[in-house]
Amino acid sequence: MNRKALSVLIASTLAISSFIPTTVLAFEQATTDYIAKDYQQHLAPLWDHFHRNPELSLMETKTAKRLGQELAAVGFDVTHGVGGTGVVAIMKNGAGPMVMVRADMDGLPVVEQSGLANASKVKMQDWNGETVGVMHACGHDVHITSLVGTARYMAENKDKWSGTLMLIGQPAEEKGPGASAMMADNIWQRFGQPDYAFAFHVSANSEAGKIIVDEGSPYAGADTVDITVHGIGAHGASPHQGKDPIVIGAQIVNNLQTIISRELAPRYAGVITVGAFHAGTKHNIISDEAKLQLTVRSLTPEVREQLLSAIKRVAIGTARTAGIAEDNLPEVVVSEFSFPPTFNDQKLAKRLKGVLSEKMGADALLEPAETGMGAEDFGFFTSDPYIPSVYFKVGGTPKADFERAAAGGAAVPSHHSPQFKITPEPAIKSGVEATVHALLDVMAK
Repeated sequence: MNRKALSVLIASTLAISSFIPTTVLAFEQATTDYIAKDYQQHLAPLWDHFHRNPELSLMETKTAKRLGQELAAVGFDVTHGVGGTGVVAIMKNGAGPMVMVRADMDGLPVVEQSGLANASKVKMQDWNGETVGVMHACGHDVHITSLVGTARYMAENKDKWSGTLMLIGQPAEEKGPGASAMMADNIWQRFGQPDYAFAFHVSANSEAGKIIVDEGSPYAGADTVDITVHGIGAHGASPHQGKDPIVIGAQIVNNLQTIISRELAPRYAGVITVGAFHAGTKHNIISDEAKLQLTVRSLTPEVREQLLSAIKRVAIGTARTAGIAEDNLPEVVVSEFSFPPTFNDQKLAKRLKGVLSEKMGADALLEPAETGMGAEDFGFFTSDPYIPSVYFKVGGTPKADFERAAAGGAAVPSHHSPQFKITPEPAIKSGVEATVHALLDVMAK
């Protein structure tokens, strides 16, 4: 190659190398700008509507209708009534993977005391026929608003991706049967099984707009267990003539705690909480029955089986020690409905972290700091059959609120609290942007 040709090649290479980053940065800024503009013009009033008008689990008819209208308006093929009030929206855009994004829709039976100008004043009849206040006390209004924002961006930018996008508005995450009901309604058989799945949850415990991607299990599995302790009723002045189920029940409560501390391996995680203990009717009557209600949390099927088996053994063994006859031992009933753990696909989670760090900046990501064992029903969609998925979190509380709390000011309200509130703009914008970048990465042309 002569010197002139070499000079031309070098100049061309330098021009290309300097052009690509500029183009990429321009595209990323254009994405951020598009989402910011869409938030002001469309998503902010939509969030306001959803926040003012929450609905209880399995009753999300108006929410589902509005969500479906929003998705249909930008070109999605929308199906209502999947698994009850569930919404499935499909957009086909050439060859490529099918990717699912899910948002849950339901509110909670809580009277809102957030102090927000658009605080919910909704009252509904709950599942027992009682009139209750309803609010979005867990941020599901952020989730469905962000789903619409994602739909609007992807519909407007079909030249940037290829494949089939499936958006799901899921009912009844709070009460439990939402995802499993959609699976029982043959969602994959009817619409296709996704190759990837994404979802996020807004977090009051994290700085607004920041993204948290856990490479392991962001949510635990959950079981509910009911224990009925049988005794022999007697007069409170003559306890020797009966078998006191309250005392036996109290011993069971204490003995259950040793399962975690003395039977579960120290590096394994598990929780056994007795949330309710009901027994007796009067001061001087020894009842013949006590009822315990438990929640049990685990991160693996093996630990789940160990805990449930040990609970039954401890309850029955404690009653035997108290002299309860074999035909009157405690009944231990594990609910047929349980949440499987939510596992992120490690390879996909690492990939997503890299993409978000590149597109949104390394400072947009926070390291996981979850210390509890909260549960989620997203795992029903992704565990059997297995679908590579990532369930991430988006912060929803301004940094200044945490600083005030640390200085002795008001604590940041938790999820499910009447005071719960999310700063919607950074949460929704970051939720949409992170989801869009995830989709553009796995659905790239």
